[in-house]
Amino acid sequence: MDVNGKSSQEMENIRVMQQMELISNHAERSNEIRMKIQSDIDSFNVLYSEYSKCTQRLQNAKSQRTNSISDLPEISPEIECKLIQEKELHKEQLKAKSLSLNNSICVYINKLNELTNLISPVQNYIIDNSLIQWKRQQQLAGNGYKYMKDIDVIQTWCEKLCDLIWITRSQIKEADRFRVNLSRYFELPKSCEIINTLLNMTTQYLSSLVTSTFVIVTQPPQVLKTNTRFLAEVRLLIGGKLNIHKTSPLVKVSIVNESQVNQIIRRNKPYGESCGELFNCIGKMEYHPVRRHFSTNFRSMQLKKIKRTEKKGTDSVMDEKFSILFSSTFFIGNELQFEVWNLSLPVVVIVHGNQDPHAWATVIWDNAFAKLGRVPFNVPDKVPWKNVAETINMKFSAATGRGLSEDSLIFLAEKAFRMKNVDFNQMIISWSQFCKEPLPQRSFTFWEWFYSVMKLTKEHLKGPWTDGAIMGFIRKSDAEEILTRYATGTFLLRFSDSELGGLTVAWTASNDVFSLQPFSAKDLSIRNLADRLLDLPYLTKLYPNIDKDLAFGKYYTQSSDNSTPVTNNGYVKPLLVTHVPGWSGSSTNGQGMNSYPNTPQDYMFHENSLGNYSAKEASVYSEPDNNITAFGNYSLEMDFSSSLNDMPQLDGAFF
Repeated sequence: MDVNGKSSQEMENIRVMQQMELISNHAERSNEIRMKIQSDIDSFNVLYSEYSKCTQRLQNAKSQRTNSISDLPEISPEIECKLIQEKELHKEQLKAKSLSLNNSICVYINKLNELTNLISPVQNYIIDNSLIQWKRQQQLAGNGYKYMKDIDVIQTWCEKLCDLIWITRSQIKEADRFRVNLSRYFELPKSCEIINTLLNMTTQYLSSLVTSTFVIVTQPPQVLKTNTRFLAEVRLLIGGKLNIHKTSPLVKVSIVNESQVNQIIRRNKPYGESCGELFNCIGKMEYHPVRRHFSTNFRSMQLKKIKRTEKKGTDSVMDEKFSILFSSTFFIGNELQFEVWNLSLPVVVIVHGNQDPHAWATVIWDNAFAKLGRVPFNVPDKVPWKNVAETINMKFSAATGRGLSEDSLIFLAEKAFRMKNVDFNQMIISWSQFCKEPLPQRSFTFWEWFYSVMKLTKEHLKGPWTDGAIMGFIRKSDAEEILTRYATGTFLLRFSDSELGGLTVAWTASNDVFSLQPFSAKDLSIRNLADRLLDLPYLTKLYPNIDKDLAFGKYYTQSSDNSTPVTNNGYVKPLLVTHVPGWSGSSTNGQGMNSYPNTPQDYMFHENSLGNYSAKEASVYSEPDNNITAFGNYSLEMDFSSSLNDMPQLDGAFF
């Protein structure tokens, strides 16, 4: 914001429109000169007509004296003398008029030259700055960037600029018409050459504006799965001008590989290249007058087949990038034809959902680190960690509603670089470290781990994460060290180091710290996190000292009416409850141990029982208690007693 409370975009809009106004005022002044020239030419033509009449009468008089058989009445010497005087007078007036017209046309051409030169920097700013910046922001939007320029504002600029270019071009053509009409009477030195130069310049401006404003406002998905419908939209920003919208041109779509993209850019023209089979890939551009959009919406395109190039080295199909090509032909009047085309952001084609993580790594790396004017689809193999941190923070924030703290980013840097206690902002990370090399003692890469955490958070933990109730990015040892300083029942939530997409609960009891087997996405889809925490009464305070109900209460599932346990189809609906064998509610021994008579103490894994593998981990993969059916890390407990009083009572909370 500036001192007047205007945003940078508002200030930019004001500056651009001021420049447009300057050009418009200049065009008005040059048009006034044009109108004055037209009036002078009309006067010149009248005077020239009088001069021609005098000349013709004098020629007739001369003809009568030399031709005795003429039927024309003889002109007296006095009239002849008067005609000679009139002719000389007209001749002098014509000479003066021609000099005046010559000067006026020179002034007019100079004004048109100034007008044309005023257009150039504004057009360069709109096309080479604002529109390119919008396209770059659109690319970053694939990584979660939110603050994009308004394409409708840029369209307004382009429409205004199109009008000014067309007005200027029309005035230049008027200057050429003046030149042609007056060339019968006198010469206009170098005017033809200058006018042609200006005409070519404005034609080039118009061509550049048309081709540059054929934009993809809705990009195809950058991870594109075969046999799956997808959307895209292209728009011509100046389509509402110059009657272009009345032609209803067709837009054709194809998919092209990296080599084909390079060929298209090299010759600045597509020749029908394709490396795949697209359905529903032809659309007619339509004009929507209320929104002033001249566009084509592809609502159900589908990629049926793709032809891949031969892989090199360790490259996989998820490393290969393609682009969706949109092309069309526009006509302006009967004299100008424009072949336009545009390439989508790079896309990665997959055939199965398990290819998603690596495909997204390719896309995110390209979106973040592609340089302007690069050779498609070249991207740096190594980049500063601080740039990667900014990228994954942007992506995580967009996906989950809250970004990553400085501590979280340090944790991620330690994981990515496999080291601690260094200044990561000065370090360079490679593409291989990012998503190719497995983490130490793991079967997955850094990116696969991060992606699974982001997916889990987005789909199952968004509310608590946005609230700040999930610490998430902290090592198990660090969590244990923190919790040992807090009262029994204090817990925190962190993402598992050892499993993809796992969230574990670490809690303190009698100066010891325990960790639950991580909840997976499948677990949390069966029973959400808040309800699972509610099931565990010995978890009382969210670190550092927040009442559990205060932190998670709004996410608890509301209990239904217990008076009708039998559903409409005759079945009794069970309640799935999270239960840790060996733990129940609060107890006097300070550990909250369960009172089940058949629950042995070794259901709880103590610090020394498993060496370095799972110290202090309370596993729920133990044998089930009597009357409890174990399902991974939750148990199924059913109470029929509310309606069937003759059945034995089972412990727990039930419908």
